[in-house]
Amino acid sequence: MIKNITNVRGIKAWGAHTGIKSLRRDLAIIYSEVPASAAAVFTQNQVVAAPVVLSRKHIKDGKIQAIVINAGNANACTGKAGYEGAEAMAQTMAEELNIDKELVLVASTGIIGEVFPTEEIVNGIKDNVSKLTSKSSAGSFAANAILTTDTFPKEGFIEFELDGFEINMGGIAKGSGMIHPNMATMLAFIVTDAAIEPKLLQTTVKELVDDSFNMISVDGDTSTNDMVVVLANGKAKNEILKSKKDTGYAEFRKELGNLMIHLAKLIVSDGEGASKFIQYEVCKAKNHESARKIVRSVSSSSLVKTAMFGRDPNWGRIISAAGNSGTSFNYEKADLYLGDEKTQIKVLEAGAPLAYDRNYMKLLLRESHLHVRLDLNSGKAKAKGWGTDLSTDYVLFNSVYTT
Repeated sequence: MIKNITNVRGIKAWGAHTGIKSLRRDLAIIYSEVPASAAAVFTQNQVVAAPVVLSRKHIKDGKIQAIVINAGNANACTGKAGYEGAEAMAQTMAEELNIDKELVLVASTGIIGEVFPTEEIVNGIKDNVSKLTSKSSAGSFAANAILTTDTFPKEGFIEFELDGFEINMGGIAKGSGMIHPNMATMLAFIVTDAAIEPKLLQTTVKELVDDSFNMISVDGDTSTNDMVVVLANGKAKNEILKSKKDTGYAEFRKELGNLMIHLAKLIVSDGEGASKFIQYEVCKAKNHESARKIVRSVSSSSLVKTAMFGRDPNWGRIISAAGNSGTSFNYEKADLYLGDEKTQIKVLEAGAPLAYDRNYMKLLLRESHLHVRLDLNSGKAKAKGWGTDLSTDYVLFNSVYTT
């Protein structure tokens, strides 16, 4: 069986069906045998779900031991009763595991504004904590239990060496719609047995999220529930990382970044109604932040997305979206390439259009994986992001989401 989060030392998991969703598992539990260094990035949406409010409080000291996630109900816009429901989830987990309530993170995903089924979920926690196990099947159960409109579970696992110690790192994620994170409903949980101080982990996670989960877009909507959490329990026994200058930190950062990008790409590839997976790349920019802004502006443009769906090489929409990013660049220096994974055709050079075979371009745009590259020729910075097209299936699906 493919390795997953339960192949990380000291990590147990489970995924169960409690009845909130009619057919799928809807309750996931991740547990570390010891309190772990913890870091998280949460949604910047001004409408914040109850579990996010609670989890922000619990993670302030940088230590977490368990995560409980329910699917089928976002517990957002649910008032006092919703917050009490989130607290009940944390309290029940703590009692069942005999740990402090503040060592429990809570996450929810599903429909916004539905009355939160606290009793059913609390009973589900009580029934399933005893089933926690380090078997690989349990990690897959957990990955399946956090899904909503997703069509497949999103998992990843990496093994690498850190200053002579073997490190394991695994993650699960969910997301298909409401994907345009700003730190969709997008959730990601990563666990590792590496030893690293909480403050350094938090800094690292924030930086890496900006170049992974914050560089994807399906529909331009930031969720009320977005959450990326990383737990590091130190079970690998490496010398604890305390500074970016420490031996092994660069390798840890690289591998964590690779896993985040892997999970982020899986989310995009499962975008609701999507028929295209599109990589956007801005190169030779003045600085990294301006490159990121342009990528996000282009990848979230409805006009660009619909052109990609229709296989229309209307590249003027791409340039226009870049110009709407809020960051300045000299258009008269820009080169633009458009095509699929293997072949990109230059359609713009130094701000002037180039002749190209339109029929051949339309043939390239029939592929499911497309590539858009914009060279600004104004510096050395670059950024990548990933998005989808905007299809009729997306519109139809979301027009009857709750009915």
